[in-house]
Parts: sequence; C-alpha cells; structure tokens
Amino acid sequence: MTRTILAFAAAALFATAASGAEPKQLPRPALFKELVDCRAIADGAARLQCYDATVAKVDAAEQRKELVIVDQAEVKKARRGLFGLSLPDLGGIFGGGDDKEGGTNALGGVNEITSTIKSAKMSNYGRWTIQIEDGAVWVQTETRTVRTPKPGQPIRIRKAAMGSFFANINDQPAIRMMRLN
Repeated sequence: MTRTILAFAAAALFATAASGAEPKQLPRPALFKELVDCRAIADGAARLQCYDATVAKVDAAEQRKELVIVDQAEVKKARRGLFGLSLPDLGGIFGGGDDKEGGTNALGGVNEITSTIKSAKMSNYGRWTIQIEDGAVWVQTETRTVRTPKPGQPIRIRKAAMGSFFANINDQPAIRMMRLN
C-alpha cells in the first residue's frame, strides 16, 4: 500500500524559503483534510462526533501503516541519515536548496555533517574506506595522501560541486569522498 507521510509539526519545512525559492507543496492526505474539515462544523456535538469518528480512522490507518505521522525532528534525523546518498525526488519531503547556513539549507536539507570515525581501512589502491558513527560508509575517490584516520577522530563531510563530497578528517585538508551505503 502507498504510504502517506503526514508531518503535523513540520509545517515550517514547507514554508517559503527566505531566499525566495518556492518549495514543493505536498498535497494534504484526504484523511487529514477530513479531520481538519471537522472544525467548520458549527454545532458542538456534531463537531465532536466528526472529530471522534475521523480520529478513529486516522488511528486505524496509522495502525495499518497506511499513514505515517512524523514530526520535524524525525524528518531532520532522516535527512542526516540519507546525507550523501543519491535519491529520487521524494516530493519535497526532505527539502532542497543551497543555503549553507549552519550545515542546513533554507528548507532544512543537510549540506554537511560532523561525526566521529568508527573504523578506517586503506584499500590496495591507497584509498581510505571510513565508517562513521551512524554506520554510513564513505570511500576516498582520489589518491591524495592524508594522515592515517583513527577511530574516535572527528570527520566533517560536506557537499562539493557536481554531486561530490569533501571530507576533513581531524582538521586535515579536505579529500574527495563518496558514500557507499
């Protein structure tokens, strides 16, 4: 079944960006619209009956996993976990844009992450494969020499030109990397 993502607390995510870029608006799911429409009922008893019936439908849909309700914190966590992966356009759910203020763009998308190295190993070709705290695996795409990365060292990975990424390991000069998983 098609899952519908309903982000009650993520309204700011879909607001117009300060840069003037117009974000994609997700249409309201029919069940959510039905719930909101209960407010228009003038009679208090009828309005309460509408709310009770519609909330029961929302709850049942969520139980069947036809409706997924997430808050803005969960969306940010998902964006961070997906950083570096090539994904199809998901209808604006995970943001977009290029404002690099504070590591996120104007729509809340992630432009960089800071983490800790969990493990590092060098390939036969002299390139590093690095796993970070969250389990993401990054591989060096150029043969630039860097001091040996060690578990526990900080790593900062940020977007670069044309879909590539730069990583600074323990404040060393940046190397080009790509995400494997």
